[in-house]
Order: sequence, then C-alpha cells, then structure tokens
Amino acid sequence: MKILAFAEQREGKFKKAAFEITQAAKSTADQLGAECVTLVIGDSVDSIVGELATYGATRVLTVEDSRLHYYSTTAYARIVAEIAQREQATILFLPATQMGKDLTPRIAGKFNAGVAADCVNLRVESGEIVATRPVYAGKALIDVRVTSSTKIFTLRPNVFTASPTNGSSVQAEKVTVRLTDADFTTKVTGVKIAEGRPDVTEASIIVSGGRGLKGPENFHLIEKLADVLGGAVGASRAVVDAGWRPHDEQVGQTGKTVSPTLYIACGISGAVQHLAGMSSSKYIVAINKDKDAPIFQVADYGIVGDVFEILPALTEELRKTFGK
Repeated sequence: MKILAFAEQREGKFKKAAFEITQAAKSTADQLGAECVTLVIGDSVDSIVGELATYGATRVLTVEDSRLHYYSTTAYARIVAEIAQREQATILFLPATQMGKDLTPRIAGKFNAGVAADCVNLRVESGEIVATRPVYAGKALIDVRVTSSTKIFTLRPNVFTASPTNGSSVQAEKVTVRLTDADFTTKVTGVKIAEGRPDVTEASIIVSGGRGLKGPENFHLIEKLADVLGGAVGASRAVVDAGWRPHDEQVGQTGKTVSPTLYIACGISGAVQHLAGMSSSKYIVAINKDKDAPIFQVADYGIVGDVFEILPALTEELRKTFGK
C-alpha cells in the first residue's frame, strides 16, 4: 500500500497546504503501515523540497519542465496520474485549494476513483481511512469510506495541523514525464500576483464585510482592521456580485472555503451560502445591528451594533495594543 501526496507550490514557494498534506499523508501512512511519497511539480523546484522534510516527508519526487512554471490542469493531471501508476499508489492526497479542486476531478476520471472531498478529519479504522467531511452546506458532518480501488482525499486548508519536526533531510528524485503541446490546452501569457495582504485561504485572521457596509467606499474600514491584525480581507457573495470587491475575496459555498483562527464578520447576516465557507473557523466574531441575524448562531462572540461606529473604535484600540 502506498500514499501519494501532492505538494502544491507556486512561483517556487510551497503553499501552506503543501505542508499540511505532507504531514497528514505521513501520519496516515504510518497508521496504515504504508509507504508515503510526496510529489512536487513545477519549474526548478529541486531547491525547495528540503522544506518538506520537517513535515514528515521521507521520499520526494519532482517533475520539472519550463512549461510547468504556470499551472496547467491537463499537464498536472497527466503527471499526477502517471506517477501514481508508476508508484502503484492507490491512495492520493490533494489539497482542497483552488488548484486541488480543479485538479482532482481530472485525476479521479483517469482512475474511475472515488473522492472524499474537503475532508476536515482523517482516522484509520480496521485498516481503512475514515474521512470526516461537511455536508448540507456545512450544517452537518459525515464519516465516509472510499470503496474504489484508487481512493482520493482532498483536505480542507488550515484544518490539519502542520507542525515542523526534526525530520531528516530528503533529496529530490527527479522523474520524467514526457509532455507534448497537447498536454497544455491553454497558454498563460501573464500572471498578476496580489501584494500586501495574505490570501483568504491561507490567512490565520480574516476580516470580512457584507452588505451592511452599504457601499464599496466603506470597505476601507474592513481594510484598516485587517491591516492592524495582519489579516486578509474577505467579502460575502452579495458584495462581490454587486462589484464592490474582487471575486478572489469571496468567502462561501460559491467562493472560497476558509478555516482561519479568527474570522470577523462585519455587516454579514449569515446566509447559509456564506456559513458553508467559514463555519469551521476556530473563533468567529460577528458585528451586526440585527440581533436576530443568523451569523450570531455560529459566532463565538457577537457585537450587536452599527459597524460604522464599532469598526473604527475596535481598529483604534487594536492599533494601540499592537502599536500599528
């Protein structure tokens, strides 16, 4: 039995989810008495594989090609599938990130594999992996077993612990997958990288705004609080649909699923669609003038009041505390 873990990297830097996947795969492999292999895909990625050793990786395979500098669904899917076949890996771990969610269906299709998606917990019972995942828009959790010969698990980012250990050093094993132009169905001509605040999927603190902000011109209140806390800015679907904020900030069932340590919801009523994307946050603080807003049902701390009064006061107090 062998587990293949896909470690996501972009621009020569591992995403946080790569460490979470690596550690979860190694832990599960140890419980199963199985071998764990980590796969890294990209352009000139040999120099970064050493970072995976501190998260439990003992064997790392790399596939390098200058055309892989930017993500390609078709090329990456072919590589993962081919390496899984070569290694005779019957269990695959991928992150439930944007890349992972895009990549997983293609790989599953190649193996006719069952998928346990967006897992928030894994355990081993009687030699089988039991995965816990949310259902009904996050209102309930269900334990599932994958019964196909090849089993795929995607893990929700920021849920599984990635704690550095004193792992031994690892050397990259370069492997070759012959790629043709047909494997690259699209060509990336340029990438614009957001600077400053962290991405909502990786941030440990998120400050989100909803329709209660009344307009895009008031989102500076959200931005100021996020900057003081060193957090990311999020938004509800209604705000994004109205064009107030970019789609990459949308939190919810049709946006991004997040699991930060602290989630501050400002002027967000708490529709089911939004709760599905953030209810697994460790601590939730809600600020809303409607005391009956659904958001208060999932909040650990709630403030009933006007966001236009509370946010400036809260930001100022935190600025004094953090000296920013």
